[in-house]
Amino acid sequence: MATQFTHSFMSTPTARAGDILRLEGISRTFGVRRVIDGFSLLVPPGARLGLLGENGAGKSTLLRIAAGADSPDAGTVTVPRRRGLASAGLLAQEVRAPRHWSLRDLLDDALFEFRALERDLEAAALALADGGEQAAARYDALLQEAETGGLWSIDARRDAVLSGLGLEGIPLERRIDEVSGGQRSRFALAALLLGRPIALMLDEPTNHLDDDAVAFLRDELRAWNGPVLFASHDRAFLDEVATGLVDIDPHRSGPQRFGGKADAGMYTAYLEHKSAEYRRWVDRYNAEQQELVRLREESGAAEVNIHRERVMKDRNKMAFGMRGDRAQQSNAARRLALERRIEELEALSLSRPVEPLRFAGIPTGSTPIDGGPIIEARDLRVDGRLRLEALTLEADARLLVTGANGAGKSTLLSLLAGDFAADAGTTQRRKGLRIALLEQDVRWPDPSRSPFELYERSVGEARAAALPLADLGLIHTRDEHRPVGALSVGQQRRVALALIIARPPHLFLLDEPTNHLSLSLATELENALGSYPGAVVVASHDRWLRRRWAGRTLHLEAAG
Repeated sequence: MATQFTHSFMSTPTARAGDILRLEGISRTFGVRRVIDGFSLLVPPGARLGLLGENGAGKSTLLRIAAGADSPDAGTVTVPRRRGLASAGLLAQEVRAPRHWSLRDLLDDALFEFRALERDLEAAALALADGGEQAAARYDALLQEAETGGLWSIDARRDAVLSGLGLEGIPLERRIDEVSGGQRSRFALAALLLGRPIALMLDEPTNHLDDDAVAFLRDELRAWNGPVLFASHDRAFLDEVATGLVDIDPHRSGPQRFGGKADAGMYTAYLEHKSAEYRRWVDRYNAEQQELVRLREESGAAEVNIHRERVMKDRNKMAFGMRGDRAQQSNAARRLALERRIEELEALSLSRPVEPLRFAGIPTGSTPIDGGPIIEARDLRVDGRLRLEALTLEADARLLVTGANGAGKSTLLSLLAGDFAADAGTTQRRKGLRIALLEQDVRWPDPSRSPFELYERSVGEARAAALPLADLGLIHTRDEHRPVGALSVGQQRRVALALIIARPPHLFLLDEPTNHLSLSLATELENALGSYPGAVVVASHDRWLRRRWAGRTLHLEAAG
């Protein structure tokens, strides 16, 4: 795959070259924090650009501004406009429709313009009976709009979209607040696709979608003629859909844009690019540090020579003054030049490369766990939630638990962690076994505690001093002393992960570990798990993780 990383994008062919989404000089501040600062971006028709960035970098804010759901403090947004079609549509992470609406109301609202066009066309057809060029022209114009917008196939398309997103069996008379959050999100996505806006802004569109629904959405977007701007933690989806990527984390030269000629595999190419970039950073940093060591050694040697030349040698009293002064001057000049070079290099040198996420190792004093089973479970039953005949975990186990939503993945991890007892069956754990569970939804007994307080209380003052929280690279120093309850969901999950990483358990259970984590951190976590000093059990629907998993896999079927 030939891919070139540039600051522009290769646009795909389209019949509507004017359908361009343009953001110029966008800035947005919340309180005293500038989330977006002078951001500019052009999304041509047919382009599908994925937004990358750490949690809190402003991806959701940028999508809302691009769709007109939020206003920037500065800058302008230009969206495609075409008669008879909505200009821009937004899929937010939270469904905005009134909860008292029925699901049919939600879909009908999305189809409002089509239904209005249908009524206007019927009225225009009746007006033809009276004759006249004006009536005929209006009918022809409305007919063209109907054909352009696909009016004749809208009902069939509604059924296809609902089926593609796994919603065909849900009664449309049900209220929005009577269905699950995942179903609400899928209906909101269905409504957006049915409304057929020219430009799409999608915030985590694959949340709550199974593999078949993700494949349906992938095909929909790859056939979309207008601009598409989206943010997603689904790395496989980015790889399959994005024609370009935009990293909006702060950089000296502004947002970093990655584009190429490929229509798929963009995220894989991006990772290769970032990996090579990191290796160059490490190599250059090491070379600079070696040069600094050499210069300091030479500077020290020059200082020694200055002092040596100051000492008058025996039988050399007459020439000492002349030669000694010249030698001292030469060495002093050399030392001054070396010191200047050291100062220049220190001022311009690169920052120390950030170490990838790693596990600190089981602390001395914990019960050692040798080979053999650490957990054995038999005939587990949790009514309506889980059925499992047998499971044995060794001390170095690597197990991936898969299954559809509701199959019992989270229930199994909670059982293994000892959070509750099964309705039937037995679970035997090795004596002294220490277990930690990274849950999907982190709950804190006291949300007013800061990450620093929680960390110090968990690992102890001595270990917190030896391995500072900031050194783990999970929590920014500005957030260390904020109440944990005031942090974002992603930041709270980082805190929970930090508490585990600093003192790894014998058995590490991770429930959907890539949810709410940045793409880079999710990748680092997966790589770190390969060398984890204990057993690992992961429950995940993440296709990227599943495709690269090298250990055992346990697939759960729904217990109902």
